[in-house]
Amino acid sequence: MEYVIEMNNIRKEFPGIVANDNITLQVKQGEIHALLGENGAGKSTLMNVLFGLYQPEKGEIKVRGENVEITDPNIANKLGIGMVHQHFMLVDKFSVTENIILGSEPTKGVNIDIRKAEKEVSEISDRYGLRVDPKAKIEEISVGMQQRVEILKTLYRGADILIFDEPTAALTPQEIKELIQIMKNLIDEGKSIILITHKLKEIMAVCDRCTVIRRGKGIGTVDVANINEDKLASMMVGREVSFEVEKGEAKPADTVLSIKGLEVEDSRGVTVVNKLNLEARAGEILGVAGVDGNGQTELIEAITGLRNPKGGTISISGQDITNYKPRKVTESGVGHIPQDRHKHGLVLDFTIGENILLQTYYQKPYSNNSVLNYTKMYEKARSLIEEYDVRTPNEKTLARALSGGNQQKAIIAREVDRSPNLLIAAQPTRGLDVGAIEFIHSKLVEERDKGRAVLLVSLELDEVLNVSDRIAVIYEGKIVDIVNASETDERQLGLLMAGGKREVGETS
Repeated sequence: MEYVIEMNNIRKEFPGIVANDNITLQVKQGEIHALLGENGAGKSTLMNVLFGLYQPEKGEIKVRGENVEITDPNIANKLGIGMVHQHFMLVDKFSVTENIILGSEPTKGVNIDIRKAEKEVSEISDRYGLRVDPKAKIEEISVGMQQRVEILKTLYRGADILIFDEPTAALTPQEIKELIQIMKNLIDEGKSIILITHKLKEIMAVCDRCTVIRRGKGIGTVDVANINEDKLASMMVGREVSFEVEKGEAKPADTVLSIKGLEVEDSRGVTVVNKLNLEARAGEILGVAGVDGNGQTELIEAITGLRNPKGGTISISGQDITNYKPRKVTESGVGHIPQDRHKHGLVLDFTIGENILLQTYYQKPYSNNSVLNYTKMYEKARSLIEEYDVRTPNEKTLARALSGGNQQKAIIAREVDRSPNLLIAAQPTRGLDVGAIEFIHSKLVEERDKGRAVLLVSLELDEVLNVSDRIAVIYEGKIVDIVNASETDERQLGLLMAGGKREVGETS
């Protein structure tokens, strides 16, 4: 049978690690083919080999039956291969069209023909149902729209084989639905798609076949129609995975977090948290559910000292921390797993060991009279890397060299290990595989059972419902209702999140 892509026995090594150990991937014309594996299993590495960003030590690549050597992304583009990266490669200050044509600008004499480009971009956008404004500035559009720009960029360059690297990691549930439709439109137009993911639901919803890799080795390729989520999960992690969160009854005690009349403006000066009141107690997980953009981000930034509120108060265990600087907030007993790991969670050019000690490096035994004790720091980092299964060659590897999921595990290790009175977990499992999600959820429940307060802010309704004890629904910057997780469901939460009222006769 002729495949549109064949990667046979690909081996890729980095210092101290074999990322791809003789992996074979065969993609048929017109299919959506999932590449499934844990964080750090080697999925992105394999696709970076196909896209010409890495050169393999061994193996062969065939495109439409022809042996090829893809030594850089330009050759991949010429072969009709395009890649939509997990972390977008866009220039914020440029328009959509300027980003799309960058490097292959159409000219009129000596000038760039921006009108012609905008017309082409608009035509491609309409053809595939992308609905992108070619004149919009990147910094003014949503994450979901930025991703569509990345897709357009590949289509503009003539790609008919598209690689999507964790495309739904930063999208809202609504944007995910729209992306799935876009992928189907692409297939209808004769394209082929390789989807790097570890979201089993998405594989079941949209993929034809799935190749599983585990710790750099190929485990096998299956027809999605003939398999279920449980079997895929155990192929991926090598053991059975529980999708249920194991937890006993909560034993809520004293109030840890108390927010009264909080008002916060966003960066445009618009009030997005509007006289909000909220309390979280020791010994409970309080979930915050809401459609993205209803003030969740600004609420977290106000609590953690990243944004000054316009009005209202925030207290931790009776101590007013309103307008505290981030370090003072941390020292008041607050831990923060941020929703944007690169912006607020890590210093990418520090080692992973240094990142794990970012909250405590200035305290004994890691620092003495402002002199850092690297032996003690790396000793501590090694123990947390092991406990949280952070896949890294060693503790001195730069944070940017790790996969997104392993970066996330390092942040969670740092924040949970301090066992703060209030742990704010914002999108804690974004970009994690099912095995890691199971582990992180158990850690959040463990903190709760130690008598800590956990504030879980997530766009994943499954996560909010399964992990939380109580759920506060946020809509237009206000908490519109608080319900018991065990007495509600996705339908009722969805209604509240859209600004509706709880139906008469429903319990809370």
